[in-house]
Amino acid sequence: MTTATRSTYHHGALRPALIAAARDMLSNDGPGAVSLREAARRVGVSATATYRHFLDKEHLLAAVAAEGFAEFAVMLKAGGVRDFSGMGVAYLEFAIAQPGLFRLMFGPVLKEREKYPELADAADSAFAVLLSGAKRFVGDNDADVETIAYAAWSCSHGLARLVIDDVIPAEQAFKISRAARPQSRLAVTP
Repeated sequence: MTTATRSTYHHGALRPALIAAARDMLSNDGPGAVSLREAARRVGVSATATYRHFLDKEHLLAAVAAEGFAEFAVMLKAGGVRDFSGMGVAYLEFAIAQPGLFRLMFGPVLKEREKYPELADAADSAFAVLLSGAKRFVGDNDADVETIAYAAWSCSHGLARLVIDDVIPAEQAFKISRAARPQSRLAVTP
């Protein structure tokens, strides 16, 4: 009596492998180049296997962006250890190192974040790091911490986009970001 052997392929870590493949496509060619079929091909599984982890391309991109926000939060936190302007430098470093991911995270493709809870949570966590830095910056003042955080975010984001869109050189953006270093705590009134 012979026993039929069945040869099946089980990836084992398909979700993270698909995210890594999507990140590679994203870094090379932008969000438009990412597809579930191509991610599956790069990982070596059938296109239908991707649907066990992602409903569609946007859900894959949301997972990539969520991973990006988690990394971004770590960089912001590390950058803000010494002072608040260090977060601006970290913001620039992240955008320059990963422009495709940066554009995905803050671009229009995933503007409806509430559709992707993992992405919304990761983005909120990154903003919480920025808020924490703003709280340390204002100290005991009665300043509007959220407004300061949004102002810092706007400035850093604008500089980052100017650099990755080749409008100004990175050196100039870093110079501006470092020049924003406060010499003392500001008294900001609402």
